[in-house]
Amino acid sequence: MAGHRIFATSFATIYPLYVKKAERKDRSKNEVDQVICWLTGYDGDGLEKTLATGVDLETFFAQAPRFNPNAALITGVICGVRVEEIEDPLMRKIRYLDKLVDELARGRRLERILRGGS
Repeated sequence: MAGHRIFATSFATIYPLYVKKAERKDRSKNEVDQVICWLTGYDGDGLEKTLATGVDLETFFAQAPRFNPNAALITGVICGVRVEEIEDPLMRKIRYLDKLVDELARGRRLERILRGGS
């Protein structure tokens, strides 16, 4: 069975959309990076390298150094679907990231977005 077409989308294509969404709501690229790094375990250099190589979302999450164990605390609706009810593990990870960026853009405090982590 073929995966969803979003899996093959380059992370470098999605990333500027996350930044643009956050910046429209007076949040910063740095805050978007913090959210991504918290979720995936990438550091700043690793994130930049990943963007430069143009890996797809499937590879981006597969190569994530340490997916945050607190990601399961991310709940709610994104794109009309409850993230905690998504069965496909990769799609759930993608939607976790979508949800975190959405919370950032909605003005939620970074400490709350990171579920108490740094």
